[in-house]
Amino acid sequence: MAGKNYSEEFRRQAVDLYESTPEATIRGIAADLGVERGTLRHWIDRYGTGRKTTVGGAVTTGSPRASSSAGDPGGVPETPEARIARLEAENAALRAEKTKLTTEREILRQAAKYFAGETNW
Repeated sequence: MAGKNYSEEFRRQAVDLYESTPEATIRGIAADLGVERGTLRHWIDRYGTGRKTTVGGAVTTGSPRASSSAGDPGGVPETPEARIARLEAENAALRAEKTKLTTEREILRQAAKYFAGETNW
């Protein structure tokens, strides 16, 4: 079977989506976009910046293949101020995600109502 041809813009947007989505996995993003994991992995190697956004909004560097603990900042104890700042950033990210999901759910609900009204069996 012949492979699909994706535009360079699509490839770069897929890599940006992976790098900017907190806790995203290559498997999950590839499934969402309908591409093979190996293909996305190749695009990340080619177009990626090596930076990944964490849940708290921080940007990490390193290979997405390397395993790292999100809660372990290199073995250095976290100060209470840093912990509060990290948790507030995480809270803001979760609130933004909730708002996004609520909006998407409402759009889907309206679409379902529309299409249900179109069906006259």
